[in-house]
Amino acid sequence: MKPRITLELVLRTVKEYFLMFFGMMLYSFGWIGCILPANGVGGGAAGLSLVLCTALENIGFHIQIGTMVFLINAVLLIVAGFIVGWNFGIKTIFCVLVISVGMNFWQDVLPEGNFLGIDNLLAIVMGGILAGAGIALCFSQGGSTGGTDIVAMIINKYRTISYGKILIYSDFVIIASSLLVGKGISAVIYGYVMTAVVGYTVDMIMAGSRQSSQVLIVTHDYEKMADAIAQNIHRGVTLIDSQGWYSKEKSKIVMVVCRKSETAMILKFVKTIDPDAFLTVGSVMGVYGKGFQAINKV
Repeated sequence: MKPRITLELVLRTVKEYFLMFFGMMLYSFGWIGCILPANGVGGGAAGLSLVLCTALENIGFHIQIGTMVFLINAVLLIVAGFIVGWNFGIKTIFCVLVISVGMNFWQDVLPEGNFLGIDNLLAIVMGGILAGAGIALCFSQGGSTGGTDIVAMIINKYRTISYGKILIYSDFVIIASSLLVGKGISAVIYGYVMTAVVGYTVDMIMAGSRQSSQVLIVTHDYEKMADAIAQNIHRGVTLIDSQGWYSKEKSKIVMVVCRKSETAMILKFVKTIDPDAFLTVGSVMGVYGKGFQAINKV
C-alpha cells in the first residue's frame, strides 16, 4: 500500500532534499575551496578523483574533479547493480549528482590558488570540517555520498567486513597513491589529517544531535530523589531493585535519562538531597520515545 501524499509529506521531502543539496554543496566547497588550494588530498571517491585528475594532467589531459567523481560513482553504481542488485536509493543518486555538479561549479567560480589567504594546514582542517558537516547533513536525511558506501556494499556481498575498516583501508591506499602522481609527503600527511577531521566532525554532529545522558543514583532517599527529579526537571524516573554486596542492604537505584544540558541540574538536586549518594553519568547515543526522538523517525 503506497503512502498517501499529503502536504506534510511533500514539505518533509522538500526539506530533506534541500538539506542534502546544501550539505553536498558544503562538502564540495570544502574540497575545491580549501583542500585543493592547500595541495591536499583525501580519501573516498573525491580523493581518488583528485589523484586520477592529477595523473591525467601530468600527461596533458585536463578533466574537472566533479566530472571524475561522477564517472567513478557511475562505474561503481553499475558494477554494484549487477552484483548486489539495482536497489539504490534515489537520495544516493541525487547526492552523487549534486557533488559532481557542485565541485565543477566551485572550480569554475572560485579564484585559483589560496584565495582564502590562510595557512595550508588551517585550510585542510577547515576543508575537513566543511566536508564532514556536509556528509553529516546528508546522512541525517537518509542520503549517501556514494564512493566508499558502494564499495562496502560490493565487498559485503562476498565477505562481512565492517564499514569502518573498508573506509580506513581504502582511504589509506588512495591517499598513499598520491605519491605516484607527484604529490609530496606533505600532501599525504595533510590527507590523513583531513580524513581524521572529516571522521571526527561527522561523528560529533551525528552523535551530538542525539546524545543524551543516563544517570544512575544509588541513595537511601530514593523516593525523595525521584520526586524531586520528576517534579522539577520533568523527566521520567525508573527505580531499579538493588543490594549492596558489602552491607547486604537492599535499596533502589534511581535511573534517569535526560538531555545533556539537564545533567548539571540533576547533579545539583542529588547534592542537595543526599550529599553521600553514589552516582554514575554515562553518555547515551540515540534515545527514542516520549520526550526524545520519535521512534517512527528512526
